[in-house]
Amino acid sequence: MQKLSLRAVQKLTCKKRDAWWTVLLVDPVATRLVCLFARFDWITPNRVTWAALFVGLGSAGFFLKGDYESLAIGAGLYHISFILDCIDGKLARLKGNGSVFGGWLDYVFDRIRVLFCALALMGGQFLRTDEPVFLLAALVVVFLDMLRYVDALQIYKMRMSMRSKIEAVTLARQAEAGVKEEDQKVVFMEDLLRENPLAEGETLKAAAATRPGQPEVIDLHQQFRESFPWYARFRHALLRTRIRPHLISGIEFQMFIFIVGPLIGHVLVTTAVSAILLGAFELVIMFKFWLSTRDFTRTMERLAPDSVPTRAGSISPHLQAGRHRRREGDQGRPDTGADTWTGQDDPYSHDAPYLQEHQYSQYSQDARTEQDGWNAQVTWMDQRFPAPEPDDDPGFQPYPHPYPAEPEAQDTAWLPRVPTQPHPGHHHADSGQSWS
Repeated sequence: MQKLSLRAVQKLTCKKRDAWWTVLLVDPVATRLVCLFARFDWITPNRVTWAALFVGLGSAGFFLKGDYESLAIGAGLYHISFILDCIDGKLARLKGNGSVFGGWLDYVFDRIRVLFCALALMGGQFLRTDEPVFLLAALVVVFLDMLRYVDALQIYKMRMSMRSKIEAVTLARQAEAGVKEEDQKVVFMEDLLRENPLAEGETLKAAAATRPGQPEVIDLHQQFRESFPWYARFRHALLRTRIRPHLISGIEFQMFIFIVGPLIGHVLVTTAVSAILLGAFELVIMFKFWLSTRDFTRTMERLAPDSVPTRAGSISPHLQAGRHRRREGDQGRPDTGADTWTGQDDPYSHDAPYLQEHQYSQYSQDARTEQDGWNAQVTWMDQRFPAPEPDDDPGFQPYPHPYPAEPEAQDTAWLPRVPTQPHPGHHHADSGQSWS
């Protein structure tokens, strides 16, 4: 196999944006090892992932001893483990033999390595100093590491959901406008910035607007850039060296705790500072995502106003007028106010009959038969407690009537008379005897 070009390998395998620890302290070593490992067919990305796990568990073994020499060796092994963890992905991109299972394996092994190293590092210090605070520090490290990656995955999922909804609405509008299917497309500002990382957002938007047939550029980070105009300059300065603006991510958090802390001999202080910095940057990410959701809502209101509820934050009218709630001013409810009414006269109360004669007298005055009176009462109930329209709440099922409709009267004169038997213990009126 011919010798690989280091520059070509770096361009193909290194990310356009990465953590500053990876760019400065890992990639220079990892890319050279990738050139070496690529010569051997038996070195696969999954095997490198397994090697990274075993080296990481070896560092946890040295962390558990607790003395400075062991901590230094453990820190060195952890850095080697992280370099191998970066090599597996670079090797997969270079040789094109990556797999979905390999990506899952890499993620799970990373979490296992952090868990064992955190327990070993803090457990070793607890055994040496007998300070319970190190046990709490172990829980904090594991929790923040899990929170960081779970939050990142969930935010990514929500972003993809917002993009898919905007794409569906935009493509539908283009189809209604008569745009050919092959010409239908949706352009997002984040995609333009990813392709042109050093360009200005407004410049890209203006350039897209001048092109004939170019669709509108959807910007889901507009409010954040308007609120913090200096962020664009800061981002551009870092991207010139491939460093992403997120300076304290899960990578830096791990490196400071498992490498810097053991090497300088201040594990607890380094852990506390790293946890505070990681938490601060996570709050910034959450705030940025919140602003993005507001941009999404405004975009949807502009693209598809009919699909956005106009009564957001208010109670649907059918819930206020449904059978489970009484309207204000209803007949039968005392005029004592909502706070003092006890519901004793309510026909739905368990302590009162269901149909009280004085509440329905207005409907039974003109009724000539009992059936007519019953029908009038049912009609009154339907008018007083109307069921919601299906479009208002498709999942709502109205409450059934408490009593089924009475069957038509039938002639029962031909049926034999059955003597009535009193209940046990009751006195029989004719014989004067007791049935008990």
